[in-house]
Amino acid sequence: MILKNLKEKIENKEAKIGIIGLGYVGLPILVSFAKKGFSVLGFDIDQQKIDRIREGHSYIKHIPSENLKNELINVTNDMSRLGEVDIIIICVPTPLNIHREPDLTYVVDTTYAIANSLKIGQLVVLESTTYPGTTEEIMLPILTKNGLVVGQEFSLAYSPEREDPANEDFSLVNVPKVVGGTTPLCLELAQAIYNQIIIKTVPVSSTKTAEATKILENIYRAVNIALVNELKILFQKMDIDIWEVIEAAKTKPFGFHAFYPGPGWGGHCIPIDPFYLTWKAREYDLSLQFIELAGEVNTLMPNYVVNRLSSALNNQCKPLKNSRILILGVAYKKNVDDQRESPSLKIIQLLKQQGAHVEYHDPYAPTCENHRHYPEINLKSLPLTKENLQTFDAVLIATNHDNVDYELVADNSSLIIDTRNILASKGLKTANTVCA
Repeated sequence: MILKNLKEKIENKEAKIGIIGLGYVGLPILVSFAKKGFSVLGFDIDQQKIDRIREGHSYIKHIPSENLKNELINVTNDMSRLGEVDIIIICVPTPLNIHREPDLTYVVDTTYAIANSLKIGQLVVLESTTYPGTTEEIMLPILTKNGLVVGQEFSLAYSPEREDPANEDFSLVNVPKVVGGTTPLCLELAQAIYNQIIIKTVPVSSTKTAEATKILENIYRAVNIALVNELKILFQKMDIDIWEVIEAAKTKPFGFHAFYPGPGWGGHCIPIDPFYLTWKAREYDLSLQFIELAGEVNTLMPNYVVNRLSSALNNQCKPLKNSRILILGVAYKKNVDDQRESPSLKIIQLLKQQGAHVEYHDPYAPTCENHRHYPEINLKSLPLTKENLQTFDAVLIATNHDNVDYELVADNSSLIIDTRNILASKGLKTANTVCA
């Protein structure tokens, strides 16, 4: 009966919702619930984020600041206030450590904070991508340490995020959402809350199944990206245009889905999530070689790009050392400001290590600094002008943002390394353009 009362509160929009982690996943959820008339309390350890939200200023490009100017939105860094909400949705990072193993520090620390104030009737949902078993093997024992019974006195569920920043066709609210509960009632309550903002929920039999679904989605992309990246290297040696091949293959109306090569993989999901499963597989004496190979191919792509750049400079009788290189784009994909795991960061590091002088331009990223694995990178976006372009020995297009003047780039660069085929797609490819 206690948990059934929560469902009534949800249906009447009386349930108060807490969102832990106000990044690219948590902030859109917070805004979406507030838009639907729910009182929301956002939690984050980053005081700058808290201050920005309180001022009504968004720090994520695709979330307008106007969406934060809602009296139903409150934010705090005080985790002791978790007892004030009825529903807790966890959207914290799940990175890899230096040994490419899961780092669940944020999930574990958050779960302990929740356990310290967990009250009867609350629903806890994890959204962070992780290996199958995390919700019930890691979180559940912590949440029940004070004697509360899951499915009777509190609820626990898993529902993986499916965010795709800057996707104009699919946003949080119109993408079906997979939901798995620890018990049938936990599932029912988790569906009830997400049905308030999502076009459709997809119930599955367990939290493990929901966790595995997210991992499969990202592994599918990782493996196929690796495939076209590997073929790009081969076809380049065979003097075959991989982009033309893909466009031709796309004409088949069945059995083929296009993936595109690039300078490597990026974002918080694709370079990280597959290795959560390879790590978990060791517990079952299995080695997921297919995933590991995909990781190896994608991880080495920045090296391939730098080698292509070095070779192209050499053909102009210039060494890479002391050359001035302009990187176009440090975001991991076009039209976003997200630099997490961007291949551009590795490319910049490799170029600096070989003695090149590196600058960058990115209309969405005014600064490139404070990166966990690249502490030595501390740069500011350089204006894209004719005068600036002409001072560089090479321009390397790493991210194909739409709002870049590529005609200006093509007309004023002595050498262009295009990893996204953007110049050819716009009819601007010149004799000094090298694909990589």
